[in-house]
Amino acid sequence: MTDTAALIAAARAAALKAHAPYSRFAVGAALLLSDGSVMTGANVENASYGLSLCAETVAVASASAAGRLADIVAVAVIGGLMDTHGVPTGAHVVSPCGRCRQVLNEAAQMGGRDLIVHCGAAEGDAVVTYRLSELLPDAFGPADLGIVQRS
Repeated sequence: MTDTAALIAAARAAALKAHAPYSRFAVGAALLLSDGSVMTGANVENASYGLSLCAETVAVASASAAGRLADIVAVAVIGGLMDTHGVPTGAHVVSPCGRCRQVLNEAAQMGGRDLIVHCGAAEGDAVVTYRLSELLPDAFGPADLGIVQRS
């Protein structure tokens, strides 16, 4: 299984591919799947701001498109302001926004697990680890619609 440092490194590599010309804030996410493989995503901004996509949402959509939504066991997310070369910078630990927490909850409930969420910074070794249930207590999801059983 991939360790936390490797998952954070994958999120940092993904952030280098962010399309963030408006906020200049690059975010990368890496998903650990049950077989040890990793899928990544980066934020994609749009001139019509509401159409922008967060890195976690991009990664989860990729996992879903690959038929792997229920296989997600952990996520790492990093972010930071981009320097003049487009490289995210900063030592501030970032965590998923509320929308992404809800998107991650869908995968968590489909997989019957409480995801591990590693929050890191663009630079440095600081990482804060949570259970998704800590970040989104009493979450609404597929179980509330009778789609899956609560674990």
